[in-house]
Amino acid sequence: MASSDVSINAFEAIRQAFSVLGMGTNSLRLLGGLWVTVWIALVSVAFSIILGFLFGMLMTVKNRAIKIICRIYLEFMRIMPQMVLLFLAYYGLTRMFSISLSGEAASILVFTLWGTAEMGDLVRGALESVPAHQYESGRAIGLTERQIFFYIVFPQTLQSLIPLSMNLITRMIKTTSLVVFVGVIEVVKIGQQIIEANRLTIPTASIAVYFVIFMMYFFVCWILSLAARAIEKRQNHQG
Repeated sequence: MASSDVSINAFEAIRQAFSVLGMGTNSLRLLGGLWVTVWIALVSVAFSIILGFLFGMLMTVKNRAIKIICRIYLEFMRIMPQMVLLFLAYYGLTRMFSISLSGEAASILVFTLWGTAEMGDLVRGALESVPAHQYESGRAIGLTERQIFFYIVFPQTLQSLIPLSMNLITRMIKTTSLVVFVGVIEVVKIGQQIIEANRLTIPTASIAVYFVIFMMYFFVCWILSLAARAIEKRQNHQG
């Protein structure tokens, strides 16, 4: 009987915890918060892809000074925690230059700078992986350096870059949970608000709220992971 009572009490506690999701507009608020998270990630990714291509091409130049500067930027972005970068952008820039910068703008700025560095390194690796004989073959048939890049190098670079960039996008989406520390009302912040509002009436609300947030992140990243696998499988099949 004691074991049965414990099971019933546990089931009731879980049922009560998940009941908070049906109260008012809590579920819609969480979905809205997820959209803020995904929107910040998508905008940052879009800028990172464009700037990352340029940065990656810059990393392949033969100028030693440019290579050193690019390497310093890349290592700085990798070593510095994203939370510190967010604080520097949101609090440091606003005080140093007396500008008004929203949490969303600071987050996009930081994730774009970080994504540009990571994407640039992927582009550099993809460009350098193209065999030298591909360039020689292009020159042998009379193609200019620009034609060699756009018709031979760029398609191969893009083909190897797509699966790798999917992994970077997934990492950026997961890291956007840090934007709550600069005042962005995203899915984690909304979850905290729901938990706090029901702290007295439903003490176990955090179980349901954080489980749903976990599933939201999992679902978004899972879709990207499936897309990356499908692209990689298609490329292997074509190869």
